[in-house]
Amino acid sequence: MNNSEPNRAQGFKIKLKKTRGRTQSSKLWLERQLNDPYVAAAKREGYRSRAAYKLEEIADKYGILKPGGVVVDLGAAPGGWSQVAVKRVKAEDGRGAVVALDILPFDPIPGAITFQQDFSEPEAEARLLEALGGRRADAVLSDMAAPTTGHRATDHIRIMGLAEEALDFALKVLAPGGAFLAKVFQGGSERSLLEVLKRDFSTVRHIKPKASRAESPELYVLATGFRGHASSAVRE
Repeated sequence: MNNSEPNRAQGFKIKLKKTRGRTQSSKLWLERQLNDPYVAAAKREGYRSRAAYKLEEIADKYGILKPGGVVVDLGAAPGGWSQVAVKRVKAEDGRGAVVALDILPFDPIPGAITFQQDFSEPEAEARLLEALGGRRADAVLSDMAAPTTGHRATDHIRIMGLAEEALDFALKVLAPGGAFLAKVFQGGSERSLLEVLKRDFSTVRHIKPKASRAESPELYVLATGFRGHASSAVRE
């Protein structure tokens, strides 16, 4: 079985009968979790989140995580993407490296260097660069998302701001040929972001992984083939 496509139970769906102590929205959320094949697969295969299968699918299709690669994972908590990256680049074997950061606390990830830090703080970039130890990254991943407000335009602006911050960092640390992957929301990426991506990467595409819930507005923008116009923020 392809890990990015867990089997779905046929003709069986859990419904909660008792709602005491739960709001209708929390009841629906719990039912969705109980019936989600990716949630079940993550528990079975030891991933910390169902989001791991989004990265598995993208990595399988576009080959962005290779053995020996160096990866930066922004917005890493609880660690599903970093687990996938560690496995793909063989970080636990000492062949590759994964550096992961999130504003939220998360448990250490075997094979990865982890930080709890607000990425928007100046100290965050310095800590990431120190962890990279002068190496350039082969992939910068960003699953960062601000808390949603329910107002689509506001949420779109917020997540685009995070994607642009992640891209600014990526342009400083990526190796030529490297990849940038970031979460955005449906409604179109901001023109300024796409202009930079198309200028500095050979291919830019939007992706909706199968593990992304159909009702979710999230998309991912994947830019591959970095042309190497990064600044000299790290040593060659």
